[in-house]
Amino acid sequence: MQKTKRLMAIEKIIAEEEISSHEVLLKKLKSKGISCTQATLSRNLRQLGAGRIPDGKGGYKYFLPDNTGNLSTATGKLQVLPAIRGIVEAKGLLVIKTIPGNASNTAFYIDNTSRFEIAGTIAGDDTILVIPREGISNSQVHTCLEMILPGLHEQIKKNNF
Repeated sequence: MQKTKRLMAIEKIIAEEEISSHEVLLKKLKSKGISCTQATLSRNLRQLGAGRIPDGKGGYKYFLPDNTGNLSTATGKLQVLPAIRGIVEAKGLLVIKTIPGNASNTAFYIDNTSRFEIAGTIAGDDTILVIPREGISNSQVHTCLEMILPGLHEQIKKNNF
């Protein structure tokens, strides 16, 4: 019962406030009468699918995926598109460049659309490797990415990539 209560409290805190670190989240939980270790909090955040994104002030804040696979924060839906800087084709694979710190969030978003064309992604700090399924062309993956992220190719043209 304690774990369920803690998970619900974590979700509520992240949805309502901009939380920048484990320490801040631990303090918020404690103020609600919930205590746990940093290791437990890390496991709970992983279980909830939480991640961190830039807060626009030089720091980071936590976000959670909503039930549709979209990413949410206290300020609303995560806008993935502005984080993408370019796409490069490489031997049947696609490499997506993002602004630093945004690759894993963007890859998470792409993976959670569960599109058949994309077998999966691997993300670093500012680079995502998109792995198409057998028999899927790069052109088909580009079309798929445009469906997942409407306006993607216009954004890339605008940025001269």
